[in-house]
Amino acid sequence: MAQEQINALLVERAQAGKRVVRLKGGDPFVFGRGMEELEACVAAGVAVEVVPGITSAIAVPALAGIPVTHRGLTHEFVVVSGHLPPGHPNSLVDWAALGRLRGTVVVLMGVDTAPAIAAALIEHGRPGGTPVAIVSDGSTPAQRTVRTTLTDLPRTVVDEGIRPPAVWVVGEVVALDRPHKPPRDDDTDLD
Repeated sequence: MAQEQINALLVERAQAGKRVVRLKGGDPFVFGRGMEELEACVAAGVAVEVVPGITSAIAVPALAGIPVTHRGLTHEFVVVSGHLPPGHPNSLVDWAALGRLRGTVVVLMGVDTAPAIAAALIEHGRPGGTPVAIVSDGSTPAQRTVRTTLTDLPRTVVDEGIRPPAVWVVGEVVALDRPHKPPRDDDTDLD
């Protein structure tokens, strides 16, 4: 459904006296359209309460056992939209600045643009051997994590058949040993 239709539906139902809940995955204010929906409701005189979610930029890596920060390892993390590649005239991302960072870079909506983003980060100072984890289908039964390096990211995306939705994490936090996860009730122990 187009965003304009969603906005109109929210307003229409609320003005009809219904209590409307717009439930979105992640946080609707992190590369979501939460503010557009809020503005449409406020402009129509509809009272709004925002209940924030947990952005997939933090939740999906955490579900894969990857913290976006870690004491003594990184003092910053940046979340960036990868839907436009570096050099695109409409891109608002300062890729040169991101390449100089030593902390964690989390890329959302960046599967198709991964080769260009990896090249830009390396060009601007990020070592090619920097660990990268791609977590696809986060929080679903199909979730999988593929680990690689910044240099090998483009080939890994192709070789592993990575498709959206996927979150990828660049930085030393990816190399941390993952704690042992106890088996879920539906896991089978064959030992």
